Amino acid sequence: MARTKEFDPDAALQSALELFWERGYEATSMADLVERLGIARASLYGTFGSKRELYLKALERYREQHGPRAVEELSQPGPALLAVRALVRRFADEAACDVLGRGCFVTNTAVELGVRDSGSARRVEESWNSLETALTSALMRARAQGELPPGRDPVALARMLLVLLQGLRVVGKVTPDSGRLRDAADQALTLLD
Repeated sequence: MARTKEFDPDAALQSALELFWERGYEATSMADLVERLGIARASLYGTFGSKRELYLKALERYREQHGPRAVEELSQPGPALLAVRALVRRFADEAACDVLGRGCFVTNTAVELGVRDSGSARRVEESWNSLETALTSALMRARAQGELPPGRDPVALARMLLVLLQGLRVVGKVTPDSGRLRDAADQALTLLD
């Protein structure tokens, strides 16, 4: 007869997400996870597998919780260019106000693990592709609505904005200088005029 779990796997995954988000993959040990989650090492392995598997599940949870917001903001009816500008400014403001220095879990994963971990790299790329697609769609709508000059390439602009948004998050982790971040966002937005 199988034993029943003496902990809530969903709550444990959320706690693991928070810990990995605070410290990163390499700086989080299994002992740290056991202590934070309050479950035995054997239960941790039995439920989530390895530390890497738990990290990837935490990354997926983060994407489920945080990924749809930008896509929803860019998909709202109304002036599309206004939505793009608001998103860029929100990213700059969030990076400038990140007093905990946690940044974005997806961006942190890209910086820490890069291509060394194919599973993480694939999930980061999926996240970025989703945002780039949403930006491209919004910019195409903006061009169709006459908000964006006809000579502007929505795909190239979306890619530039994706890189800017990720850069804002990286710079904000090191030095949340609101002037630097907001100036960069404002200058990038001039390319939409």
